[in-house]
Amino acid sequence: MQLTRDTRAPFLALALLALGVVTALATLVGGASPARAQSATEIVVRLNQLEEEVRRLSGQVEELTFQNRQLREQLQRFQEDVDFRFQEMGGPGSSLPPAASPTPQQRSDVFDPSASPAAPGAPQPLGTTTPSTPLGAADAPPPEGGGAPLDIAAILRGEAPLPSVERSGPSIAATGSEDPRFDYDSAYAYLLQRQYERAEMGFRQYLQSHPRDALVPDATFWLGETYAQRGRHREAAEQFLKVSTEFETSPKAPDAMLKLGTSLIELGAREQACATFAELTRRYDDASAPVREAVERERRRASCG
Repeated sequence: MQLTRDTRAPFLALALLALGVVTALATLVGGASPARAQSATEIVVRLNQLEEEVRRLSGQVEELTFQNRQLREQLQRFQEDVDFRFQEMGGPGSSLPPAASPTPQQRSDVFDPSASPAAPGAPQPLGTTTPSTPLGAADAPPPEGGGAPLDIAAILRGEAPLPSVERSGPSIAATGSEDPRFDYDSAYAYLLQRQYERAEMGFRQYLQSHPRDALVPDATFWLGETYAQRGRHREAAEQFLKVSTEFETSPKAPDAMLKLGTSLIELGAREQACATFAELTRRYDDASAPVREAVERERRRASCG
């Protein structure tokens, strides 16, 4: 087909425009060497600036990645702590397995009662037996004089002195670090991992190294928990009693009194356990719902009136 004059005009205009661009480029290339050199220098400077900016942004990304990883680890530790506390209080979630082999009648709110069967008859006084000394036999005569059973309720009310408690096991040198929180967290990490002997060692070292630290009530409570988990209910009761009397304003005090009553049940001291539960209800009427529910459950288990 033959192109008309009107249709050839745009093509001619485009050709002339292209020719002009080529001519201009040729002029720029052929006659502007100093300008080209300056432009090349500016390009190099700009590239260096861009590289520096990329390095700076890469550093920020790495820092943010590290902070994000730290936050994830802190969140994981917090979740483990919450799960452990719920399990320890008999709350929602899977129950904490005992240190020894469980029995078919194992309760989720009692830590391994089969490891230390309850001794019948009057219980021996707390604090008079070292960890290596067995509990009194069922047919042993009741203690006399200063060996009479303790009045737990009177001790909790401040009407009777707290008996001297022998340290469990050999004395531990204060080999903790200068950081109380680090020592506490290290011991608590062993507790979460169910390494109860190492947790016991860690909490005892913490208590000897930092006796005035704010976390002493919590460390004393968890030290008692390391004993309870292994069926050493007498030593556990001593630690829970200490929290209940020496740190009665601590947030751990209601939990400690609950655990004290549970330990007394395991030791066969049901009357003293019932008195402990009654004192807990009287003293801490604002205790948390899990604590109140556990108290009622343990009162029924001990057949408290």
